[in-house]
Amino acid sequence: MRFVFTFYVFLFTVFSSFGQSNFQFKKDKNCISIPFKLINNLIFIPINVNGEKLTFLLDTGVDKTLLFSLDDKEQVEFFNLESIKLKGLGSNEAIDAYMSSKNKLEVKGFVDYDHEIYLVLDQEFNFSSQVGIPVNGIIGYHFFKNHLIEIDYQRKKVIVYNKTNKKVFRKLEKGYKEETITIEENKPYYISNVTTDGNSYPSKLLIDTGNSDAVWLFLNKSKEIKLPQKYISDYLGRGFSGSVYGLRGRIEDFNFGSKTFKNPITTFPDSTSLKSVNFVPNRLGSLGGEVLSRFSILFDYTNKKIYTKPNDKVNSPFNFNMSGIEVQHDGLEWVKETSSENSKSSVSYGVRVNESRVQDNLKIKFALKPVFTIYNVRKDSPAELVGLRKNDRLIKIEGKSTHDLTIEKINELLKSEEGRTIELVIERNGKQFTYKFQLKSII
Repeated sequence: MRFVFTFYVFLFTVFSSFGQSNFQFKKDKNCISIPFKLINNLIFIPINVNGEKLTFLLDTGVDKTLLFSLDDKEQVEFFNLESIKLKGLGSNEAIDAYMSSKNKLEVKGFVDYDHEIYLVLDQEFNFSSQVGIPVNGIIGYHFFKNHLIEIDYQRKKVIVYNKTNKKVFRKLEKGYKEETITIEENKPYYISNVTTDGNSYPSKLLIDTGNSDAVWLFLNKSKEIKLPQKYISDYLGRGFSGSVYGLRGRIEDFNFGSKTFKNPITTFPDSTSLKSVNFVPNRLGSLGGEVLSRFSILFDYTNKKIYTKPNDKVNSPFNFNMSGIEVQHDGLEWVKETSSENSKSSVSYGVRVNESRVQDNLKIKFALKPVFTIYNVRKDSPAELVGLRKNDRLIKIEGKSTHDLTIEKINELLKSEEGRTIELVIERNGKQFTYKFQLKSII
């Protein structure tokens, strides 16, 4: 597992149906470029909803647009609300939500004047803490369906082309591989040759930009799929219908685009977590961001094509979090920082006042800094064996204050080379403790 963030599980069934949403270019546009934030292989883009700027996960694995976090966006107005049920990965029952129509969504002149939005009121589905930025919702099929959409992971840009834009087709002649996909239930599927236990077989996989892992395979969907000899049990995340659990191991290989990938980390979700998911015929799994981010990918839903070109990351190894702890962003706090011309700065935690002053060459300032806590500890992992616990607050990692780190920086430290000793300073019940453990690859 490359990243601990696993809220790629928002696949769902809607027990109700409504009209159609359609993005279009304004008259003076035939191409737009949208910068995005790439966090844990996931794409976050800004979109204005009824005049309010929100942040969305761009997810080919969903066909409806979801909103689930509006705490600081009270100005957003929604229209024509209807009560519905949503259901998906996890073992619990469907949850209550609302459908709203006649919404205006716009980004850089790419606009939909009649967009349907599904409002999820249960804040259990707010995954902002797992990525370290405010995330308001998820958008998928309706963003992709009528235009050519290129995701350039290396440059961190989503480029939307009008189909009449001839420049894009000249671009695709330079190193891009064209392949056929299917669009089923408004989601893209790809046939990959997957090898497990010495046996290679064609596998229909969902192309899922909302999945941060490399590959998912469903053991209960084919007798061809075999577990590797080495694997671990793991908590995979949370879906609409509850927590998702499964196994992780390395399969022999699979292909995507012009590349065959050897020994990728592969996830095998358990059958209980999958029971509420509506599968298209013959689907065996998913391809996620750990693979997709190694390419520039252009989606052409209308002609059922994708075009892929490897980037500089294509030959990177498949690593995973060997520590066994998963970390979340747990809010912000005011921190007092002092410094002088002749001394290093010092930090005081938990200060609730905001001010700045200079006295006797001593500079004091207050800044908002992130707080990180452990939200899951894998059983029998190096972290659990030394005594780390869920809800421990991280103070320092490798001597660095976590106030100066991000979720991604922390994850990079926890997935670094096997045998590395990691030192953590944590706070538990108001007291600080120091723990050391070695990263160990067991798969």
